[in-house]
This record gives sequence, C-alpha cells and structure tokens, in this order.
Amino acid sequence: MNYASFRLLVCSSLIATVVTPLATVPWQNQAAIAQDTEGCEIVIGGRNVDTSKLCGTATPVKASRSYSIAPIKRRDGGSPVIDVTFNGNRKFEMIFDTGASITVINPRMAQALQVKPVKMGKFVMGDGAAVLLPIGYIRSVSIDGAVVQNVEVAIAENLSIGLLGQNFFGAYEIRIKQSVLELHRRQNG
Repeated sequence: MNYASFRLLVCSSLIATVVTPLATVPWQNQAAIAQDTEGCEIVIGGRNVDTSKLCGTATPVKASRSYSIAPIKRRDGGSPVIDVTFNGNRKFEMIFDTGASITVINPRMAQALQVKPVKMGKFVMGDGAAVLLPIGYIRSVSIDGAVVQNVEVAIAENLSIGLLGQNFFGAYEIRIKQSVLELHRRQNG
C-alpha cells in the first residue's frame, strides 16, 4: 500500500468515525451549514456547534450572536458586578450603574491604566451632594465584543470598585437577567 492509499484509508476511517455517531442524534434530519469563518464550527438546526476537537484547533470558536453577554459575578446593592476589559487587555470588576452618566474609576485603576486627568468635572451624587472629580480618557472599554473607544472617565478617591456608566452602554438596549447582562446594539432609525 502506498502513502496516498494509506492516507485515504485513514481519512475515510476518521470521517466514518465522526459521521456515524451524528446519524443517531435527534436533529439528524436538519441541515448542517459549514461556516466561512475562522475556527471550526458548523450550524445545525440554528445552533452553532463547536467542532474544534475534530479540527485540531486549540481555541474554541465563539458562537455567533447579535449581542454581547457579561456574566454577573455578584450584586452590590442590587446592581450587577461584571468583568470589564479596558484598553483591550486589563480586566477590572465594575458595577453596572444605570444611574451613572459617565464611567467612574478609582485611583488604583487610573494608575494601572495610565489615565492622566485632563480637566475637572462637577458631579451630583446619589445623595444630592455636588463634588469635583478629575476626568481623563481611556482608549477603549469592552464587554464581550461590545466596545466603546475614547471613553471619558471620572476618578473618585473613596471608590472601592468602578462604576460602568451610560457613556459606555448608551448605544445598547440592556437586558439584566438573573445571571447575565445582555447588551443588544440599538438599530439606527
């Protein structure tokens, strides 16, 4: 047996091994659609199926969907606490604060993100008190593919955890569920 014949036999055996178990699944009569994307996935019955183990890829393929999801880690005063990525590579826990007009970070976060104050801003707190806070800018803020560039942030001294404000999520319809937060991009019009 030459190398080409051996290779064909091995490939045929692998295909038979992979395809045979699929013949017994409940959605066997539904069409499978190959995706023209990076990675290795198929869509069967409207569901994305990660086939990275069959393809030999190390990284699972992200399911395609039209919205972003943030798992809720816990709640602080009833508000969701989620992980937020800054500048593409730094993650911090933030309170998803629907009452905050802009995003607010603490000095530790500002130092880690190298945020330099460029002006002062007057803010009215929840208790009605007016305070002056330094304001700077962050290159990007993101949650699972939802990204906002050049985000204005206030820096508050006595803040243990940051507040993700409306200047991040204002372009999204928000769904706060029991264990996840969904951000759906608003349609123009």
